[in-house]
Amino acid sequence: MKRINLIAGLLLLTGSASFAQKTGTQQQSMGQLIDEQFNFAAKQYKVLDKNIPAGLTPQSYDAKKNKLVAYDIKWWCSGFYSGSLWYIYEQTKEAEIKNAAEKALKVIESNQYFSGNHDLGFMMFCSFGNAYRLTANPAYKSVIDNSAASLAKRYRPEIESIQSWDKSKYWKCPVIIDNMMNLEMLNWVSDKGGDAKYKEIAVKHSNTTLKNHFRPDFSSYHVVDYDLTTGKVFRKATWQGAASCSAWARGQAWALYGFTMMYRATEDHKYLDQAKGIAHFILNHPNLPADKIPFWDFDAPKIPYADRDASAGAITASALLELAQYTTATEKKEFISSAETMIRSLATPVYRAKLGENGGFLLLHSTGALPLNSEIDVPLIYADYYFLEALGRYKKWYL
Repeated sequence: MKRINLIAGLLLLTGSASFAQKTGTQQQSMGQLIDEQFNFAAKQYKVLDKNIPAGLTPQSYDAKKNKLVAYDIKWWCSGFYSGSLWYIYEQTKEAEIKNAAEKALKVIESNQYFSGNHDLGFMMFCSFGNAYRLTANPAYKSVIDNSAASLAKRYRPEIESIQSWDKSKYWKCPVIIDNMMNLEMLNWVSDKGGDAKYKEIAVKHSNTTLKNHFRPDFSSYHVVDYDLTTGKVFRKATWQGAASCSAWARGQAWALYGFTMMYRATEDHKYLDQAKGIAHFILNHPNLPADKIPFWDFDAPKIPYADRDASAGAITASALLELAQYTTATEKKEFISSAETMIRSLATPVYRAKLGENGGFLLLHSTGALPLNSEIDVPLIYADYYFLEALGRYKKWYL
């Protein structure tokens, strides 16, 4: 796969209008662009579906080996494939896509009783949550309810947070900013007649994150490690970012999305204020390129030649579109316009694959964990998921 480093430098030095003029996407209406992306996704995911080994879920594609990368269902990304299919089905109504989505749900259904990590929201709400939203099948709601109960087992009252990873030689009781994304399932279950304690956990976790994860400029640490004996912060660090003091791009996207969602769930304005602060940090950062697809870390070495992270761009675009629902005037326009730029950028040949290529994934150039030399400049299933979500949100709210 051709690396994007050189392109990154060029785009950083050119204006948005110039970029759009070169790609021609600015001339296309958003309605037409969105319909084209979903039609392409339906065709492309049929390619992907044929390549998935039985019992596994797709994660990425190794271009050098021409091989799909697929993992066990306990992997944190196991729900994104079926969730993506449900987003595609919602727009295209293709029976073949729905069948594939239902088949993918069956593969991961047993995860509803898994409590080995904090990612049950990603795994079970992005999948079964979308399935229930579109079908109202009560069996799907039961799975979501059980998944919330499993996730709640990781709540640690000593720190008023959900523990992300298990204790290891690296960590005592780590909580990562990504965990904000898993709270949506807890809120939803409580709001749909489930135990009220789930939403209470989500609120307490959010308040603890608000207190300990952020710097004065609204950027977030990746990991806050706690001492369960004292209940105090042991250290603040990173695992996937450039440094403990840096702003890992996908981490900022998780934070933006998570606090926007928490405002929706609670109408507590401190969450809205936090989300807006994070949005302005991202959008006004001097290292955000003209096409608004972030480098993998806002403080990455070698900018403007550092790798991009299309997944961070997709997540941020989706979050901004929701945040715009709760803002007005100039701020609202800024959030919608920025999200549109991100969507248009991701829809160009710079970031979006050609039909039948890329292992069946939609987007190119995501970065999973560069410091671990893992998933660098590759397609990632969650980049596709949030790209599709952003497309659907734009169509629903702004067309």
